[in-house]
Order: sequence, then structure tokens, then C-alpha cells
Amino acid sequence: MIRWIAQLFGRASSSDAPATVSPAATAAAAPLVAPAPAHDDEVRALFYRALAGPGQQEAPPATEKLILDELARLIESPAAGADLVPRVPAVIPQLLRSLRDDSVSGAELSRQLAQDVVLVAEVIREANSPYYRPAKPVRTIEGAVMLLGQNGMRMLLARVAFRPIINTQSGPFAQQVAPQVWRQSESCALAASMLAPAMGANPFEAYLAGLLHNVGLIVAFRLVDKIYSGPGLPQAEEFSADLLHLARRLSARIAAQWEFPVTVSGAIGSAGAVDGPPLARVLALADRIASLRLLVDTGRLAPDDPFVLHGLEPAAIACFDKLRYEED
Repeated sequence: MIRWIAQLFGRASSSDAPATVSPAATAAAAPLVAPAPAHDDEVRALFYRALAGPGQQEAPPATEKLILDELARLIESPAAGADLVPRVPAVIPQLLRSLRDDSVSGAELSRQLAQDVVLVAEVIREANSPYYRPAKPVRTIEGAVMLLGQNGMRMLLARVAFRPIINTQSGPFAQQVAPQVWRQSESCALAASMLAPAMGANPFEAYLAGLLHNVGLIVAFRLVDKIYSGPGLPQAEEFSADLLHLARRLSARIAAQWEFPVTVSGAIGSAGAVDGPPLARVLALADRIASLRLLVDTGRLAPDDPFVLHGLEPAAIACFDKLRYEED
């Protein structure tokens, strides 16, 4: 469905200097170790309950089984799952081709961006964000493009491209969870790009993995909308754990179906594995940090709860704090 985005994003060089991703990439200055998977599972369970909302709604066992069986079926036929998500803005492929062409000037790139007023606003807003901290406000698209640089533009366009995939949903349950799922995905992508250099992974591939890792979860909630009509999302512990596990596998299969680099799809599929590749370990840590950030910012966990920072190294804590700064 979006093969072009995979082909263009997937060619980011592994030799890209981390500093070109953003100044924040220097937050991870020393080697990092991902926390224990068991703790990650607890965080994901809390994240699911935050998505599900108040109450302890349970679906009939037969309905739970049907939802999980359909999700498992989609894993075996990922094209069907990929077809459940919308297309991306038409101008973005042209911009990404230009980003890969060293002969394209900043003025030409600015001209292409000017075709889409939403993108213009996004680029200028990004350039003026605390992430880049310009000495004075950036007012022009040319100035914004120069400040963001090639990798900054790649990350921005990736985010703009994937936002409708997660954030445009029709069913009531998918609509309920989409804003928080997207917020977590954005934060996860940002955290992954910051943590990647210290964990031996490519920052842009880490950013893509962070954006993509929840695609299967949105498909799962769309399935719930089709199958279940209860007053609230099912929250049985075993069901929610199985749903999250299958949704992650589906995300990996969809990434492969879209022909993203095998490093990205493989990282999503093996995130949390103790012996996983560097990108998988980056994603697991970023996913945990982003989920905790959302749980704290929405008042579901107290900032001083020992559970929040348990097992996190100083660089990971700095990343956690940076995400709060970005939300502000």
C-alpha cells in the first residue's frame, strides 16, 4: 500500500551522524541496557488499561476468542490488515524523493513544500519547537528547512505520513484509543531516535520503528469494533495481554508487507527479547519510556511513583524528562 515510503525511508544511511537527527540525540551519551522484559509487560498492561478507560469491562469468552482468532488470521495474511489503514498525503512521495537527491536545493524543496499549507505549518512549527531551540523564531519555510536538515525533514515527513494511519478511525473503540495511541507512537519514535546512538542502532530506523509499532494495535481495535458491541473495551488480563502480543506481531508483518527494511520489521517483532538486535532493544526501551510518559502526563501514575523510573539508567531518565518538555 505505501511501498514508496518504505523504499525511500528505508535507504537512510547507517552512517548518518546522530547529531544530524537533532541536538537531543546527544541525550544518550553512554551505552544503555534495556530494562527487563517483565517490567515492560507491566507497563504495557497499564497502557492498555489507560486506553480501555475506567471500569473492568469483560467480553464473553467466545467473543474474546473470536477477536484473537481474527487477529491471528490477519498475522498470516498481513495484506488484509494493511488494507485497513488509509493512504498518506500525495505530496509526501515527491518530497521524500527530493530529500534523497543531493542536487535538490533548499529553495526547490521549499517550493515543493509550499504546495501543501498543512506541511508548511508543520515544518515551521517543528523548527520553532524546543527540540531545535532556534536562537530566534523561524518565520520562513526556507529557514525551517535549513534548520531541520535532511534527517530532521525525514523524521517530520514520516510523522506527517503516519499520523492519519493511526489517528483517522471510524469505529467507536478505535476512535476512543487513537489519540493516545498516536501520542504514544510519536513519543516512542522520538525517544527511539534519541536512544539509538548509544545502543548501536540507526536513529532514523529507530524513529520509523517507533512510529510503526502500534499500527497492528489500531487494526486490533478496528477488529474489536467489528466484533464486539459492549459498553466498554474488554479488560480481562489474559485477553489484553494476548491482544497486545498479537498486535505487535501484526505490526511487524504489516511493516514487512509494506517492504520496510527487515531491520525495522524485525525490531518490531522481537522488541523486548533479551537477545534481540540493537534496534529491537532500542524500541523496547523507547516504548516503555513513552508509555510511562503518557501514564504520568495523564495522571494515571504519580511522577514520584518508584515504578516509573524503576530500572532506568540516567540517559533513559533524561529521555523521559525530555518527552515531558516536548509535550509542554
